[in-house]
Amino acid sequence: MSPLPGPGGLSGYAEHFIEPDGYLDFGRFGPPSADVAEATAALTTQAAHCTSHTVDELMGQEVRARQAAARLLGLPGEGPDLDRVALLPNASTGLFHAALGLPRGTVLVPAHEFPANLYPWQRAAALDRVRPVPLSPDRLGRITPDLVRAALTPHTVAVSLSAVDFRTGFRADLAGIKQVIGPDRLLIVDAIQGLGATVLPWTAADLLVTGGQKWLRAGWSTGFLYASDLALERLEPVLTGWTGVEDAGLFDGAGHRAADGAQRFSITNLSPIAAGGLARALELVERAGIRRIAAHISVRTDQLIDTVRSVGGLVLSPTSEAERAGIVAFAMPATDPALVGKALEAHGVTATVRADQIRLCAHGSTTLGSVDLVHRALRSLRRS
Repeated sequence: MSPLPGPGGLSGYAEHFIEPDGYLDFGRFGPPSADVAEATAALTTQAAHCTSHTVDELMGQEVRARQAAARLLGLPGEGPDLDRVALLPNASTGLFHAALGLPRGTVLVPAHEFPANLYPWQRAAALDRVRPVPLSPDRLGRITPDLVRAALTPHTVAVSLSAVDFRTGFRADLAGIKQVIGPDRLLIVDAIQGLGATVLPWTAADLLVTGGQKWLRAGWSTGFLYASDLALERLEPVLTGWTGVEDAGLFDGAGHRAADGAQRFSITNLSPIAAGGLARALELVERAGIRRIAAHISVRTDQLIDTVRSVGGLVLSPTSEAERAGIVAFAMPATDPALVGKALEAHGVTATVRADQIRLCAHGSTTLGSVDLVHRALRSLRRS
């Protein structure tokens, strides 16, 4: 276990947030920081007082966000590597780019993936572009390199999975899976449940997509993708729009060649206000240090696991630090999760409640007081 932090949130990070104690639903939505709120308000005000220079000035926020995203992935925020990063309005858009752009063949997709990583493959299959093949997890709900190796065939062109499973919080071995599938198959990764919460070799992915509204805490309609050389070579830019081509500002009525880098996945201009919020969110993660944030999350996750077990709860998530990120899924034996959810809500705890489990997610701003609220709520169930 990492060294115990104090009772508050992570110093240098938590001070930027105002969510109340008991907020433990970052796997669904991460309340944005004051930095993001101030930036988007200021940019909106700037847009409202529009002059002949305003639009061009606002569009500069896209570059700032791409630079911060590149640095978060461990890339230089300038030069050729910046061309590997493009902004997205959400993770789903990036997955549709992948599904419709792949060469024909089969794609391994975990059987219990979040729907955002299922529907693009179903739509592409209906168009006879690719055929998704379900990849069953092991008895612990994990997708491991050995499972992927056993499922590969000569027709497999890609593997698509989440870096962190939304149900269990299991953290995939991205480097191991990429090594297994080899240099000629694409590894497509939905990073939305991991980026901002854990440290992973993100550029082991050939195409990485994420939304910014969860652990990055950038608000809705934000996100980005990273594309390797293999992805840029193999993925046909089916959805490329007018902003994803060379000489995008030349309106000559001709169809222009797709841009060389990840910008080819651009369909149209995105909101520069959202881009400005994303930039501030990513820069805050950079200043605080992702390793420090991940260490704080790990300690609070340990404390939540101990709390659930202390009242007889069954932890459904991995408990090893090497296999988890920030998600703690659990059930209370012989107790309807809906009743557990009501007890948590009554004690000021915000969690994700599903038919078969409860999901708690701690972040860098999570205090020990939030853990105590969970303990009181679950103890109240035992007493009743």
